[in-house]
Amino acid sequence: MIITPAFAQAAGGAAAQTSPMAGFVGIAPFILIFVAFYFLMIRPQQKRMKTLQASINSMKKNDTVVTAGGLVGKVVSVDDVYANIEIAPTVKVKVVKATIVEVQPLGGKPAND
Repeated sequence: MIITPAFAQAAGGAAAQTSPMAGFVGIAPFILIFVAFYFLMIRPQQKRMKTLQASINSMKKNDTVVTAGGLVGKVVSVDDVYANIEIAPTVKVKVVKATIVEVQPLGGKPAND
């Protein structure tokens, strides 16, 4: 069966008469998903990064740190970009402060308790 041009034009005209709210209802799920992602993933990560930056900036001698490479050591000295870390008696390494992922202040919880 062949559709007549008049019938096809009438169907297009009926679709054009929908309300302007139909466009908003179509994108509303995407907006809700973005809001959920923001509050469940983006905001907590930003908060964690702020606390990590604050702890790195306040890092001082004898704090225990963990680097992104997995080295655990005690801070010997700190400057603007680097931190010298003692990973074993008489073994010191110089690491970039940006690679530090955790800072535990002096007097923290013992490892085996």
